[in-house]
Amino acid sequence: MADACCTPPPLNLDRNRGNPAYRRVLWVVLGINAAMFLTEIGVGLAAGSASLQADALDFLGDAGNYAISLFVVGMALRYRASAALAKGATMGAFGLWVIAMAIWHAAHGTLPSAFTMGAVGVMALAANVASFGLLWAYRNGDANMRSAWICTRNDVLGNLAVLLAALGVFGTGTGWPDVIVASCMAGLALQGAFVVVRQSAGELKAQPA
Repeated sequence: MADACCTPPPLNLDRNRGNPAYRRVLWVVLGINAAMFLTEIGVGLAAGSASLQADALDFLGDAGNYAISLFVVGMALRYRASAALAKGATMGAFGLWVIAMAIWHAAHGTLPSAFTMGAVGVMALAANVASFGLLWAYRNGDANMRSAWICTRNDVLGNLAVLLAALGVFGTGTGWPDVIVASCMAGLALQGAFVVVRQSAGELKAQPA
């Protein structure tokens, strides 16, 4: 969830925008990320895993980027900035929620299901690897597409962190590995949300009344 992943796409149209294959790839990876966000947020709540909920933030952020790429890029700057502001605010709200959940789990000594964490972590890893493969052909494209590819590559590391948390929960018999990983990932999400909100608010402020 680096800044490059969270920053809204540039206003100008990219050279692949009229390419049907390019748009199909964006639709597919948007669907993958949206589905995994819903899956991880639901299973994370059911399994009592804060790190799964935090990993869902990655999928939410990526889905937002792909949606902006498909629907907003090329419109007036205020529409792009408004969409980015809404995305940043949503990411920030989820980040604060995950932090609160991590604190709650730590205070109550919750022991999440290591098996469920591992199973969903593998599923999330497979989803990001699939997205990585689909975006491979566009890794050297415009700044927006390259940032999406880099973001997906970095998300694989987040998935591995969730798997390590699952192993830590299984090995220690405590929920601390889950809480630690969730806190780190939620912190990165909040930092990314701050970057998006600050940039988009500045762009909206600069627009003529």
